Amino acid sequence: MRIYKVLFFVLCLFLLTSAGKKTDKQKIYHKGWIDFNKNGAMDIFEDPSQGEDERVADLLSQMTMEEKTCQMVTLYGYSRILKDELPTAEWKNSAWKDGIANIDEHLNTIAFRPKTENQYSFPYHKHAEAINTIQKWFIEETRLGIPADFTNEGTHGLCHDRATPLPAPIGIGSTWNKELVRKAGEIIGREAKALGYTNVYAPILDVARDQRWGRILECFSEDPFLIAELGTQMTLGIQSQGVASTLKHYAVYSIPKGGREGNARTDPHVAPREMHQLHLYPFRKVIEEASPLGVMSSYNDYDGVPITGSRYFLTELLREKFGFKGYVVSDSDAVKFLTTKHHVAEDYKEAVRQVVEAGLNVRTNFKTPESYLEPLRELIQEGSISMKTIDARVADVLSVKFKVGLFDQPYVENPNSSDQLVHTAKDETFAKQITKESLVLLKNENNLLPLDIKNLKNVLVTGPLADEVRYAYSRYGPANNPAVSIYQGIKNYGGEKLNVEYAKGCDVIDADWPGSEIIPTPLTQDEQSGIEAAVQKAKESDIIIAVLGEDEKRVGESRSRTSLGLPGRQFQLIQALYATGKPVVLVLVNGHPLTINWENKFVPAILEAWFPGPSVGDVIAETLFGDYNPGGKLSVTFPKTDGQIPLNFPCKPGSQASQPGEGPNGYGNTRVLGPLYPFGYGLSYTTFEYSDLKVSPKTSQVQGDIQVSFAIKNSGDREGDEVVQLYLKDEVSSVTTYEFQLRGFERVHLLPGETKTINFTLHPDDLALLDKDMNWTVEPGTFKVMIGSSSEEIHLTEGFTILNR
Repeated sequence: MRIYKVLFFVLCLFLLTSAGKKTDKQKIYHKGWIDFNKNGAMDIFEDPSQGEDERVADLLSQMTMEEKTCQMVTLYGYSRILKDELPTAEWKNSAWKDGIANIDEHLNTIAFRPKTENQYSFPYHKHAEAINTIQKWFIEETRLGIPADFTNEGTHGLCHDRATPLPAPIGIGSTWNKELVRKAGEIIGREAKALGYTNVYAPILDVARDQRWGRILECFSEDPFLIAELGTQMTLGIQSQGVASTLKHYAVYSIPKGGREGNARTDPHVAPREMHQLHLYPFRKVIEEASPLGVMSSYNDYDGVPITGSRYFLTELLREKFGFKGYVVSDSDAVKFLTTKHHVAEDYKEAVRQVVEAGLNVRTNFKTPESYLEPLRELIQEGSISMKTIDARVADVLSVKFKVGLFDQPYVENPNSSDQLVHTAKDETFAKQITKESLVLLKNENNLLPLDIKNLKNVLVTGPLADEVRYAYSRYGPANNPAVSIYQGIKNYGGEKLNVEYAKGCDVIDADWPGSEIIPTPLTQDEQSGIEAAVQKAKESDIIIAVLGEDEKRVGESRSRTSLGLPGRQFQLIQALYATGKPVVLVLVNGHPLTINWENKFVPAILEAWFPGPSVGDVIAETLFGDYNPGGKLSVTFPKTDGQIPLNFPCKPGSQASQPGEGPNGYGNTRVLGPLYPFGYGLSYTTFEYSDLKVSPKTSQVQGDIQVSFAIKNSGDREGDEVVQLYLKDEVSSVTTYEFQLRGFERVHLLPGETKTINFTLHPDDLALLDKDMNWTVEPGTFKVMIGSSSEEIHLTEGFTILNR
């Protein structure tokens, strides 16, 4: 009997203790503040009226070494590292029992990755509630209650189930529309906030200078100024919604030797001056103008020193010169590569020491947090890393958490409202509009486009990408949005007015690809039959719409190419279609700029679609039949052949020049000259006229602004967009600089016959160069303003002079 009394007493005590704990947890929430450390008093770090520096210092003073180091590592979300959708009892024994810096991609669902699917990603309010539940665990079940930063990708739209989709960044770059990109950032930020994410890994500021590189489709452009302008707007848009924007991939990541990546060591061969003028320029400008709260360090080296282990890049440049005030998170494997790829550390522990000393705040990798925490704590305990250094790294992380309000409002306030805030009807309209504006008309011989539906009866839509939609999704964008293929979109558009037929023609690649690019192989019987079937339908059609290019397996991360022609049997298909004598419209779906020389010479109309959003079918149909007038411009150069690479804008004087026809030394005609399509190029269904260029003042001091204005008129009979481009040439400089550089642009919508006056202001920074001592300076001399519709089509020029004091 006595034992039952004892057990009854213990049970009562347990119930009372549990009730007390529940009451204690409820008591930490006060009007206007939260008692994160559960001591019953408002500490400085818990007081919203205190300054950020004071709050960070107070919290740091209360943290143990274990708690501090937990703020230096990422926990990858569900199905990657974290096996649980929601907190479990085992979490009290986990590495994150003392907190965590961030949790990445938790419960988001990634396209075509079934393991990431979960019950909480949709409807949207379920995800907000799930994130609140996890955040509640960190606040209530860890000693100091430090909230977690929930991170997610956002380069093609927020990487979440059925969020608002965007085209690939190379398509976004082709819009040349700053207002549109700002709005895209706002949508990404708003959706992130509504779903419980507090940090978005976007935008990508890599300068894409090698057209073979697999990730070129993830970049806005090859030009640093265009990237900086669009990147600034994207960052401002994201952070206007109260979440952090993390820039990718810092630094000099996008120019690996030979365009090679994947298992290859990324080995950029870039001179210091070029590095600052091209590859670091967007990061510097966006940090100065938009104050992003995050930067992702890349896994490449520069001049033998891994970026993620470089104090010069992570501290001296990023913080001391550029003024960055957020935290640096590593790209996956960036720390490990110090030992496994770069071989500058004898083991992983030494790699950890190097990156922490360099300035890395948070390690992200597809490994458990313990894999980083254990060597990091050993280094601290043995005195190889000082607590002063640890405090500095952790302070940066805490500072961002204070900035985004995690210590003032750590939860999604109204999860139910998320269903009205994510991918709204207006957002879908916007997604369709940005996809439209990403289209670039490359050729339109004899105004074949737009097609007149009244004059057509039979239409063939053919090609391996004609009835495909997988390319409209991205590992770095939303999943599960309904998509319309180009064939289906044209069929829907035509309705009963058109007989729209489909023939695949061929696959994207052949069985021997990419080897067949260097050793051609004969068509198989099935391949020949597929092309013949398409040709037969083509002969019975009034117009042929061929949808060719690359799918999602031919371009992207670790998917660089050695040749940029149409892969597989697509070239044989387009030749066979052309040979029918029927008019052909080529719609390109691709991520790399392709060397479509034959196609450009013979196919009368070519429309570049890049990797568009899921509304691609409707968008292409409306464009081909004239409901929409394409007005995008190329943000990268199309070379004629792989052998011309590197071939970019901007370039140094003479670096892309022709050969001499005669002379005392070598001369001749041995190579192909010039780009297939230059930077900034794009056609329209209408025409435009430029006039009345004014530059004032004609003389100025080095710190003065220069005002530029001119008129642009729609001289055609259709409304349309023109991207006006301002280029600046420094006539004589103390060091060799670029032939001319982009220094202004604006996308202008004009009705038929309408004229608008465009105004630009050139600031001293627009005139600056790196002098012999590697200092940014404005030199006295003559400058030429060049107004054009591409980098090769200059319509107006005028000069001005900067005086020598």
